[in-house]
Amino acid sequence: MVANAAPRSTEAGAAELRAARAKSRHLYWSVGIFSFFVNALMLTGPLYMLNVYDRVLGSRSVETLIALTVLVVFLFAMMGLLDIVRGRVMGRVGARFQAEMDERVFAASIRGATMPGIQREAQGGLRDLESVQRLIVSPALMSVFDLPFAPLFFLGIFIFHPLMGYLALVGAVILIALAVANQLISRRPLLSANSATMQAEQLGNQIRQEAELILSLGMRKAAFDRWQFARGHSLDASIGASDTTGAFTATIKAVRLLLQSAMLGLGAFLVLQNQLSPGAMIAGSILLGRALAPIEMIVGQAALFQRAREGWRNLTVLLSAVQEGDRRTALPSPKAQLDVEQVSVILPGEQVATLRMISFAVKPGQAVGVIGTSGSGKSTLAKALTGFLTPAAGRIRLDGAALDQYEPDVLGKHIGYLPQRVGLFDGTIKDNIARLSPDPDDAAVVKAAKKAGAHEMILKLPEGYDTKVSANGGRLSGGQIQRIGLARAMYGDPVMLVLDEPNSNLDNDGSVALNNAIKSMKAEGKIVLIMAHRPAAIQECDLLLMIEGGVRRAFGPKDDVLQEMVKNRKAIQKAPGPAGVT
Repeated sequence: MVANAAPRSTEAGAAELRAARAKSRHLYWSVGIFSFFVNALMLTGPLYMLNVYDRVLGSRSVETLIALTVLVVFLFAMMGLLDIVRGRVMGRVGARFQAEMDERVFAASIRGATMPGIQREAQGGLRDLESVQRLIVSPALMSVFDLPFAPLFFLGIFIFHPLMGYLALVGAVILIALAVANQLISRRPLLSANSATMQAEQLGNQIRQEAELILSLGMRKAAFDRWQFARGHSLDASIGASDTTGAFTATIKAVRLLLQSAMLGLGAFLVLQNQLSPGAMIAGSILLGRALAPIEMIVGQAALFQRAREGWRNLTVLLSAVQEGDRRTALPSPKAQLDVEQVSVILPGEQVATLRMISFAVKPGQAVGVIGTSGSGKSTLAKALTGFLTPAAGRIRLDGAALDQYEPDVLGKHIGYLPQRVGLFDGTIKDNIARLSPDPDDAAVVKAAKKAGAHEMILKLPEGYDTKVSANGGRLSGGQIQRIGLARAMYGDPVMLVLDEPNSNLDNDGSVALNNAIKSMKAEGKIVLIMAHRPAAIQECDLLLMIEGGVRRAFGPKDDVLQEMVKNRKAIQKAPGPAGVT
């Protein structure tokens, strides 16, 4: 289970990420060792040039040239092999980090969606994790490993001549200053571009999900205009960020090429002054290019570094807010006894409680109808009863144990839930009824479908239980989707069934099947809670709970509550209105 309140500090989340990264510490060290040899072998080219110009051309020895060339081919082959190996190691480091954090971030993203203040981090949690993983496996991070070896190349240039060394150092200082300025100046544009892109993607996904509604109501042009506005803002922000980083990248590249040419020019001057050999002149230019290459790569991939840093920050916020608690002691299967004790619920992002001080109890074999006007809090109560929303105050107990004493997946096996808006997943009908179980129990799937009155309906489909469906339902009608959702809620014999507007899309046969399902649950000693507007949905209910403005107004036997509602309505109708109007 997870905590409900976000901690003030993000240290807990940062510690989790560092711990996951630390599991590959030995691999990072191995990459560092490989990088040392790769960078040492980078001296092969300059040394080859030095010997060719200063020895081979002077001695005109073909044998020496052949020997040097064979040695250089071998050394470059070793360098390439080590470079491939360290690239593969980093690929596995990135994969290991992501695999280590996938389940944790996935669970935190789901739970964080119900918590105030972190909806944005929860929504982009998996994307943030991917951005960190993408940096780990990128050549840009390899350049960070190469950067500490730049002094080795500067030392080589100093050995050739101090003036060349000082020129190299001045050039490095200039490039580092440009790199720092790039990070400081481009940070805000990159953050703005990432945020705008995410908003455009979210709007695009929402439009695709509501394609049927948009086309049916002639909203395509309006939806496109709204998406295009968001997309345009995203493109403008991206272009601004690209212009900033591109300008720095081009400037650094130009400065690096200028420095290499300046190194050649200085080397030529020193050769003319008999202070340097031609080979050292060429070798110095090559060494300078190699020393400055990591800086150019890091600046060129500034957006990747910035996105990964933002992802890391978002993950620390998310994981700190949704902390992973100790595993709960496994409890026996609960009896059908529900106690709701002074429960108040505050929805994410809200300041005022949607439900306030709700209390009632349900015994085995009872069905409760929850009634009230739209917005009174019925759906909020349904989500709290399933454990999706955590009460800000009070307790919900199943067989005496608070819901947070169960592991979430274990609790889900004891509670069946049919939400107001039923969604299916890509897969077969069997997969959906079996709650996406990798090894579904066919007998349990058929049993749940029969209890929900959906068995005959499913058999009439082209491939029966193996009929493929999509997230938007595909060929299925709203009523068929709702009946499959009811079968899914009843899969695995839950002790409690929570139905939110279960007959909103049902025809007469569907309503009969629903009432029969409620009867069977009651006969088995289970409990059912039905959030309803239609009278047909509460036909099999023994008790009624009336909620008004998030507060319990009445609770008791169905007939008594209905009679009390009629009395109250008559009293309100007889009461004098303003200025004596009745």
